[in-house]
Amino acid sequence: MTAIALTIAGSDSGGGAGIQADLKTFSALGVYGASVITALTAQNTRAVTMVEPASPAMIAAQMRAVFDDLDIRAVKLGMLGDAQAIRIVAEGLDGQAVPVVLDPVMVAKSGDALLPEAAIGALRDLMLPRARLATPNLPEAARLLGCAPACDAAEMARQGRALLDLGPQAVLMKGGHAEGSVCTDLLITAQGITEFTAPRQATRNTHGTGCTLSAAIAAGLAQGLDLPLAVGVAHRYLQGAIAAADGLAIGSGHGPVHHFHAVWADG
Repeated sequence: MTAIALTIAGSDSGGGAGIQADLKTFSALGVYGASVITALTAQNTRAVTMVEPASPAMIAAQMRAVFDDLDIRAVKLGMLGDAQAIRIVAEGLDGQAVPVVLDPVMVAKSGDALLPEAAIGALRDLMLPRARLATPNLPEAARLLGCAPACDAAEMARQGRALLDLGPQAVLMKGGHAEGSVCTDLLITAQGITEFTAPRQATRNTHGTGCTLSAAIAAGLAQGLDLPLAVGVAHRYLQGAIAAADGLAIGSGHGPVHHFHAVWADG
């Protein structure tokens, strides 16, 4: 059987994040990718200059078309746009027995907002309980909980457990926004905490890292991996993509990671 994963997210016209990053990641990891586009963005490595949401009817129609025909094995959720879009996606997921990886996208790498403040409650109430895994970075976890971002591993773990209480089966607290020479992610489940560590890499080309990691986890789940193994494989894949990012020359701002680093190298 061909492993198929579905990304429900916004489009990045610069190609480094969003739907484009997700589909590249799926392909790089041997998974067929389908997509539901929730919004168009005019975006490059420097800024998001315009966002145009897809209509609720179009989001719903895309979801019906995909689920009616394709054997979806995992879903990755990224930029959903607003509270109405979140409700439409939640309704479309009802009755679908597939693992959902929720990347609670709120802000682009450029600093531009991608989720209005008024939609955070809908994301927390409607999407977290549907998630097999939520993958917040430290600012996203803090906004979901209404507190300050974690500043150490103990606080990361505490906030991760607080998010777990809101309904997801597991939480991956991403440490990319923390300080220090080592980057640590914490996979938090009811059974305990697993650490994933890697040296912090000195590069500005990290556009799309969150999208890429969550898509890679969804790809692993679509292939039948259990969650800790899927996270471990995705973590190693992302580290390779970051390490190869400076080999690309894309734009003049925060460039993308190299999704196909194992397939081809620049030059």
